[in-house]
Amino acid sequence: MAASRLNILLTVVFVLFDVLIFRLAYVQLFEGEMYEKRVNGINVKKVRYPLPRGKIYDRNNQVIVDNEASNTIVYIKTENDSDKDMLEVAKKLSMHISIKTDKVTERDMKDYWISTRPKKARMKLTDEEQQSQALTDKERYQMQLDRIDPSDLKEIGNDEKKVLAIFREMKKGSAYTPQPIKDEHVTNEEIARVSEALNEIPGVDILTDWDRSYPYGKTFLSVLGSTSSREEGIPKENLDYYLSKGYSRNDRVGKSQLEYQYEDLLRSSKSVTEIQTNGNGDVIRTYKTSAGELGKNLILTIDIDLQKKVEEILTAELIDAKMHGGGEFLEKAFVVMMNPVTGEVLAMAGKQIEEVNGKWKAADYALGTVNSSFEMGSAVKGATVLTGYETGAIQPGQSFLDEPIYLMGTPVKKSVWTMGMVNDQTALKQSSNVYMFKTAMSIIGNTYHRNMKLPFNSKALETFRFYFNQFGLGIKTGIDLPNEAGGYIGKGESPGYLLDFTIGQYDTYTPMQLTQYVSTIANGGYRVQPRLLKEIREPGLENQDRAVIQSVQPVYLNRIDMDKEMVERVQEGFRKVFHEKGGTASFYFNKPPYKSYKIAGKTGTAESFYYDPELRKTYTDKPTNNLTLVGYAPYDNPEVAFSVVVPNARTNSHPISQKIGQGIMKAYFEGDQAD
Repeated sequence: MAASRLNILLTVVFVLFDVLIFRLAYVQLFEGEMYEKRVNGINVKKVRYPLPRGKIYDRNNQVIVDNEASNTIVYIKTENDSDKDMLEVAKKLSMHISIKTDKVTERDMKDYWISTRPKKARMKLTDEEQQSQALTDKERYQMQLDRIDPSDLKEIGNDEKKVLAIFREMKKGSAYTPQPIKDEHVTNEEIARVSEALNEIPGVDILTDWDRSYPYGKTFLSVLGSTSSREEGIPKENLDYYLSKGYSRNDRVGKSQLEYQYEDLLRSSKSVTEIQTNGNGDVIRTYKTSAGELGKNLILTIDIDLQKKVEEILTAELIDAKMHGGGEFLEKAFVVMMNPVTGEVLAMAGKQIEEVNGKWKAADYALGTVNSSFEMGSAVKGATVLTGYETGAIQPGQSFLDEPIYLMGTPVKKSVWTMGMVNDQTALKQSSNVYMFKTAMSIIGNTYHRNMKLPFNSKALETFRFYFNQFGLGIKTGIDLPNEAGGYIGKGESPGYLLDFTIGQYDTYTPMQLTQYVSTIANGGYRVQPRLLKEIREPGLENQDRAVIQSVQPVYLNRIDMDKEMVERVQEGFRKVFHEKGGTASFYFNKPPYKSYKIAGKTGTAESFYYDPELRKTYTDKPTNNLTLVGYAPYDNPEVAFSVVVPNARTNSHPISQKIGQGIMKAYFEGDQAD
């Protein structure tokens, strides 16, 4: 029994001895270097160098956002660099580069004066002030600052200002983070001089950095977005968020729109160089530990050539309309073109014109397609008819008498002209307001008779909004851009507002919503989410198929609660608008070459009033008209849907919306579109 216990004890001792030997061997082989560094007081710091962001291409693989290499002179300070050390480096560097001094402030000059003229600075204090224990060093320094006069600062000549400008930039940087000293207009001569002197100016280095460049200039630029500058770094409002994700304060990031939306994909991971220093802070070894990774490339759904043509059409038609009776307040126009089946946005453009020195100039306003909303008029009547079908208020093929509507306490309501008996498709073709009014009355259980009192029915308005939402009207479309607007929901309780709603003259919608709505009708009832991202690709691979990381698939947000036959009936009504005599768009589109495009859709005019955005005031004594046009083509196999929105035109007598529609359809079908 005793022998057995002894054997167990010996076994345990043997196992523990083996563990100890293994641990010592592991420490010696795998952790020896780390402990040696600790014993010798060696510190390791990482310096991260930027690599290019991902590029952005259009759907046909044309580069629309590129990176342009630029030389940058930087300073990488250590934890032990004093102001005296940095001033000495700044003096030497100033002999090799030119630098602007316009950012040097009076406070910068005072700080510099005190640092470089310590004897004169001490003379700004009395002996009593210098020796007083009641004053802190900070208080004494402030007294010196306050007592420096302009004549003192005149001692700082242009050469010293150059040193100060360099020193000012050097101090901004964090330890072991490349801080740009000069990143614009760095000449080859400066690079050569600095390269030769690198051993004499510790901490200074020459890096290759990248600026965003735009081969197509300002085309689509507002939607592409912007990145922060080197000087700005991470915007203050996003600082904590980006720091938590491993960014440095002076990193450039996407600030707006697509650059911001897809920052996680476009950003690169920096190359990393480790710097070993001894206990005195002297650098004893430098070596690269990571090559970093380029940002991912984005392929957009946009056709940049089509986008450019659409912008040119908008500009030309806006200026032409303005010069030929378009009205005092006409200044903007919008177009969205989208694949109605996949949701791929092919073009989204907005222009705003103003007269400068007697000439009309156009500014980009493409973001208005997603963040500006308007009363869209009769373009929404397809949703009204389908709501009538679904609620049972009307039956497919049902007719109403188009006549002036006289309601108690309400001004007469009527169509543009009295049409007599019209069915649902004729009502769409000829744009009967009265048919829509009587559909609304039927929903609330009323049959029209002259001078009747129409009650306000909030439930009916909610019903209409519910079905309009199914088409994308009045709710956000889900497009992959920040800050999309949802539109304005009317709050009044007059019974006439329900009737106004049915003809698009109450709630407001964005041009993107209007395009989603007509796409839902075009594709048979599926509300597809608009999107700008088509593919994500690895950078640097010539084989584009192998480079694809992800192809973005269509997202269908809902299927409208309506039978296929009902949707097809509205589709036929939309076809008649463009191709039959009496159709409100037939004069412009039922002729070559537009007839061959097989367009279906709807026109719209909404009576509105001029709104001054600066004063945030609506002028009810200044009536205007919002002109709209929606459509898709070919109607038997839709591949493109579109909306045209022209707010604040004087009247609908100038056919600017129709002419824009002609232009963009011709650009699409005759512009050698690629799949």
